[in-house]
Amino acid sequence: MTASRRLILTGAATAAASALTAALPAQAQSAAPSRDARPGAAPEPLRARRLKAGDTIGLVSPANATYEREPLEIAVESLRSLGFKVKLGQHVRGRYGQFGGTDLERAADINDFFADDEVAGIIALTGGSGSNRIVDKLNYALIRRKPKFFGGFSDLTSLVNAIQKQTGLITFHCPVAGSDWNEFSLQHFKSVVMDAQPDLLQNPPFTGGPGVVQREDRISTLRAGVARGPLVGGNLAVLSSLAGSAYFPDTRGAILFLEEINEYIYRVDRMLSTLRLCGALDQLAGVVLGKFTKCEPGDGYGTLTLDEVFDDYFLPLNVPVYRGAMIGHIKRKFTVPVGQAAEMDASAGTIRLLSAAVV
Repeated sequence: MTASRRLILTGAATAAASALTAALPAQAQSAAPSRDARPGAAPEPLRARRLKAGDTIGLVSPANATYEREPLEIAVESLRSLGFKVKLGQHVRGRYGQFGGTDLERAADINDFFADDEVAGIIALTGGSGSNRIVDKLNYALIRRKPKFFGGFSDLTSLVNAIQKQTGLITFHCPVAGSDWNEFSLQHFKSVVMDAQPDLLQNPPFTGGPGVVQREDRISTLRAGVARGPLVGGNLAVLSSLAGSAYFPDTRGAILFLEEINEYIYRVDRMLSTLRLCGALDQLAGVVLGKFTKCEPGDGYGTLTLDEVFDDYFLPLNVPVYRGAMIGHIKRKFTVPVGQAAEMDASAGTIRLLSAAVV
């Protein structure tokens, strides 16, 4: 083949590829994962505007469907009691199997609210499952252009980490709209999201008399020390399901926080093995273990204890580690900004934000 012939064919192929790209829907083009000069690295932190009373919150259902009317009513009333106006996603009452609508419907509600200038922030109605089905359907270019508060926990682990990884936007592992907005949870939410404070995330103080010892919300130090780094993590099962994808967080130099509920210990072990084998534990700055609620031996299974599993995976890392933080499927919980730089103290059992997570 002559040089001129190759040049003509190369130019034709390039033109055809450009035409095909132009023909794609804008959302499909912008939803592609970002490619960094440093593979696996998240963009520089991007901060949303702090929420304030009178703001409109977009309510979405990116995971499980809500089958009865009352849970939705309670969620709306809860947000209004915080001083917010509430705008319902078009498909917030949707159902497709166990999910709150089809994948495209659930993703569309999130994309639409990021595009909607009336909406100041977006929060999930509930968790459940299915959020990882839509991480590749979000319009990350739009989110970068219009950063807003985005929050939830449990199954929302996939979305808060995917958005942070792809856009650099600090997101929030926090109560969902249908959570119990008790004084402890509300105090931390307001401090981090509304007052823009570099909050100290510390378990409730224990006040006991002689012969009375703390039995709940205890801190256990696995390895003492202080570490600094960006916060990443969430629900262990959901996080491990993202391993190897473009939506898994950059854990290098990070403080990894984890929580779980209703998983047999051998499954917890398997999920931690996934994180270890994909290299996610290799260069951590520190580890904060939240509540592993009802994580017990499986019927008929001989098993390691949770203590032994955590020791096996985290002690060899030679980084600070503590267990028992108010993170997880519990009534009183922290609001943890994903992507925010923080300092953890494994002896004191604290996480201190190094700056405000919103502006």
